[in-house]
Amino acid sequence: MKKYFDFKQAVNYKAEFLAGLTVAMTMIPESLSFAILAGFPPLTGLYAAFIMGLVTAIVGGRPGMVSGGAGATVIVLIALMKSNGLEYVFAAVALAGIIQILVGVFKLGKFIRLVPQPVMFGFVNGLAVIIFMSQLEQFKTIVNGQSIWLSGSPMLIMLGLVALTIGIVVFLPKITKAVPASLVAIIVVFALVFFFGIETKTVRDIASISGGFPPFHIPNIPLNFETLQLIFPYALIMASVGLTEGLLTLNLVDEITETKGNGNRECIAQGSANILNGFFFGMGGCPMIAQTLVNLSAGSRARLSGIIAALTILMIILFGAPIIEQLPMAALVGVMIMVAIGTFEWASFRIINKMPKHDIFVGVVVALITILLHNLALAVLIGVIISALVFAWESAKRIRAKKYVDEKGVKHYEIYGPLFFASTAAFTEKFDISNDPNEVIIDFKESKITDMSAIEAVNKITERYAKRNKTVHLRHLSSDCRQLLKNADDVIEVNIIEDPTYQVISE
Repeated sequence: MKKYFDFKQAVNYKAEFLAGLTVAMTMIPESLSFAILAGFPPLTGLYAAFIMGLVTAIVGGRPGMVSGGAGATVIVLIALMKSNGLEYVFAAVALAGIIQILVGVFKLGKFIRLVPQPVMFGFVNGLAVIIFMSQLEQFKTIVNGQSIWLSGSPMLIMLGLVALTIGIVVFLPKITKAVPASLVAIIVVFALVFFFGIETKTVRDIASISGGFPPFHIPNIPLNFETLQLIFPYALIMASVGLTEGLLTLNLVDEITETKGNGNRECIAQGSANILNGFFFGMGGCPMIAQTLVNLSAGSRARLSGIIAALTILMIILFGAPIIEQLPMAALVGVMIMVAIGTFEWASFRIINKMPKHDIFVGVVVALITILLHNLALAVLIGVIISALVFAWESAKRIRAKKYVDEKGVKHYEIYGPLFFASTAAFTEKFDISNDPNEVIIDFKESKITDMSAIEAVNKITERYAKRNKTVHLRHLSSDCRQLLKNADDVIEVNIIEDPTYQVISE
């Protein structure tokens, strides 16, 4: 165990090196598959995996997290590719990078804290299903331009090799953890297929991966406002998806490793990598939760494995393509299926009976949107909105009032709970204006006025008492509240010692 550069952590070089090789092996087919799915040249996927992986490994928000040419961001760009072509895609990727850097510079990454746990469950479970479902495509073949399921011996061979891979990944760690089980599985299945001459689907059947160093390339597009209008929506969605997946993945890694990452630094690293992608023939990307989990399960806890993975992908593009193209897809499929199983939050089933019904609903909705639309940003946004509305409704029901008349005949209303837009109706119903005595005290010591809707509700109450020539005293209001109330001078008792100092949201 030694120190790596100036990082405050010990590094197991063997674990980092082997984890990096394993990550590279699992990232290559996925990056290729998504590039082909989107209609991009296959090498744009590998270039993205190299550029994203290297930049974020060196300057990213946390060690152990792996970025590459991820499907989540690429899916966003399919429509732009079909309508306007590859040059506009590169421009959109670079613009997305600029947006991500701005998010990091202005420290907006902290808003990921607003994502509730049920949304996290839904996001992770949806991704696990996507990872698993995407592997099923490898059990198909193209006949006369149509994609059909394998049958007979090819299907049995594929199933057998996948089962062997899964078996090695499951049982090898019980014997030894000296080497990553995923890497051993890939090597064993490769050797079996190579030495016994077994006919099965290989990486070559997806695409050729040989090429040179990523070439510098300025997107060939008109530099005008119309182009910006066209690419900006795609860039914004891609940036949002990338940051959402990245920051949620960062939170997940924080939980697994019991360490703390830097969300804003990760935003800047992602953005920088995507700008390079736009100018170096990469399809763009973001942190990849599957490869990150492969990395962590292989024992990586430092940045070195990500650097090794990125450099391995570059070496394979330059020199190792003929060998890697012979890797059986069955081995890679088996590894990714185990990643999907490991990604799924099985704990969400164990605690489902203890969860509120609205949390279960949110988790299911987020998972379904993730699976059906592959739009992680939309899924998380809808989950957060539903959670926020439920929270507002539950908070609105907590507004209460303790009522009593003192020995002087003054009616007291002691308000408990937050007063905001959703609770104003319940607040107003607490008052018996017609039957109250001529002097009333409303005490907000145990409450908090949070927005303009609440201020307006208080204004209406004081006006209704005033119309009946009754005197109202408002106690324990912040200076902000006092300024916003229309008739503050007449109805508010100022207590410098006890009055709170919070501010009201005025917009």
